[in-house]
Amino acid sequence: MYFVYLIQSEKHPDRTYIGFSKNFEKRLNEHNQGNVSVTKSGLPWKVKVLLQFEEEQKAKDFELYLKHGSGHAFAKKRFW
Repeated sequence: MYFVYLIQSEKHPDRTYIGFSKNFEKRLNEHNQGNVSVTKSGLPWKVKVLLQFEEEQKAKDFELYLKHGSGHAFAKKRFW
């Protein structure tokens, strides 16, 4: 399985991050341990949305969609 996740900083709720992973629990731990440079300053992080996909390419495509253009607007309106 493959995951697209949306996380939000508990310390700074206006900071959000959208990511992709094959092992979500491990990746969330990496974010919360400060091992991901782009999310290091927002510790700790909480999960807002977790989506599961059977196909890797579909997950990657959806992550990219949420990070740009109309997908970004969709995420902002529906998930945050």
